[in-house]
Amino acid sequence: MTNKINLKESLKKLDEIVNWFEKQDEVDVEAGLARIKDGAELVKLCKKRLSEIENEFEQIKRETGADE
Repeated sequence: MTNKINLKESLKKLDEIVNWFEKQDEVDVEAGLARIKDGAELVKLCKKRLSEIENEFEQIKRETGADE
């Protein structure tokens, strides 16, 4: 397996970002922006990986004749 994103770890990191925002009484704009950027990048990577996984499932279905 090549350098593929780990969805479980990425979702955990996204959850940590959400929890950070929820715990703030007064959000530090600079720190918040950095976390938003990190979260946006994680979402982008997760979407890409989910698409790859979907394609792998489709390929397996075709190879096994599961579509028929």
